[in-house]
Amino acid sequence: MATFSNSSVLPAYMVFMFITNRLMSIINKFRPWLKYSSPYNKVLTVDVSNGFGFDPESTKIASTDYGKIVQEFPAAVYKPSTVSDIVNIVKFSYISPLPFTIAPRGHGHSIRGQAMARNGVVIDMSSLNNNNNEKDHSSSSRRIKVSWNLGHNYFVDVGSEQLWIDVLCECLKLGLAPVSWTDYLYLSVGGTLSNGGISGQSFRYGPQISNVLEMDVITGKGELMTCSKNINSELFYAVLGGLGQFGIITRARIVLDKAPTRVKWVRMIYEDFSTFTKDQEYLISIDKGLDYVEGSVIVQQSPSNNWRSSFFSSSHQAKITSLISKRGIIYYLEVVKYYDDQTADTVDEELEHLFEGLNYVAEFKFKRDVSYLEFLNRVRNGELKLQSQGLWEVPHPWLNLFVPKSGIIDFNAGVFVDILLKQGLPTGPILVYPISKNK
Repeated sequence: MATFSNSSVLPAYMVFMFITNRLMSIINKFRPWLKYSSPYNKVLTVDVSNGFGFDPESTKIASTDYGKIVQEFPAAVYKPSTVSDIVNIVKFSYISPLPFTIAPRGHGHSIRGQAMARNGVVIDMSSLNNNNNEKDHSSSSRRIKVSWNLGHNYFVDVGSEQLWIDVLCECLKLGLAPVSWTDYLYLSVGGTLSNGGISGQSFRYGPQISNVLEMDVITGKGELMTCSKNINSELFYAVLGGLGQFGIITRARIVLDKAPTRVKWVRMIYEDFSTFTKDQEYLISIDKGLDYVEGSVIVQQSPSNNWRSSFFSSSHQAKITSLISKRGIIYYLEVVKYYDDQTADTVDEELEHLFEGLNYVAEFKFKRDVSYLEFLNRVRNGELKLQSQGLWEVPHPWLNLFVPKSGIIDFNAGVFVDILLKQGLPTGPILVYPISKNK
């Protein structure tokens, strides 16, 4: 029979009683099992009482996400200090006769409640960064470490709770950067790797999940495992893009390359969707050509300068608005070419060569020259502007689709034209861009 006289054991026992009471409301059914279960006695030697929040403020924050469509209240929010804390709470749930739901939450940028745990426990992954005890490092760099191997290939080991903006800034200090991004950088590494991490660089470098060398993952049984293409590969491929259903990522090793310093950023307007997609497909087929290719759909009720970036000047916007009023719907191609001091004298010539034969509307090509960091972090200013206007904390329905090349023309006719344009529906940003299947 187990006894609970040890004071170091007692807090964990009390937390178990409290959590299960909150989660299951049947604590009395557990008492016989608690007395005789040796697996539970083993877990009780670990104090997991610190870090739990049951107060309404904590649970309310964890009950919603960026989408503002789904709301599910957890029984508790857990703020781990170490990876071992997460291991213990997952084991804790696994051995229980009535296990509770656990959901890791990074930046909460999910759309339909993927980071929520109704009547369960939401793990606030960001607290790993806040509670790290390492010294002589800023808080954003505590779990961001750049290294290299004997082949002089650079990589960065990153805690899954880290935001991509912090990873970028830390790597840029050494003139390095990951090669594949999302359009918005205030997302956690674990969050995007659980989804895919897709943007305009994916045609060339693949999505973010294609640029991971290794990960540490906590499985559903509470086992902390290192995995890669060659070690525990089944887990590796299941977790990448696995929507958090196969384990909790705690560390990822990301491929790095030399970072450019500046970018040539160009947008070109199209009136015809078929021509627009044909030119996109051509541009991504060029070896060592562009570094970023995206595209957008603009209908009459859409702003020419959407919240994702302030690209067009006021005179450009007036010109574009006039074209939209005539056509009802237009498309713009958005491309980027990276450069640095060594290629600054030739980058414009390279771009013009790449643009030869494109069929955009004459005199509707717009160019900007910005820093690499400014381009990658372009969405942030729009977000801050909306926040200041009280327009950010609203529902954000968002849909991501892979449409085969054979169906994209019909998709334009059926959705963009017949639904959005003809029915006059309001829209946010609509992105359309090609991705190579071999990436």
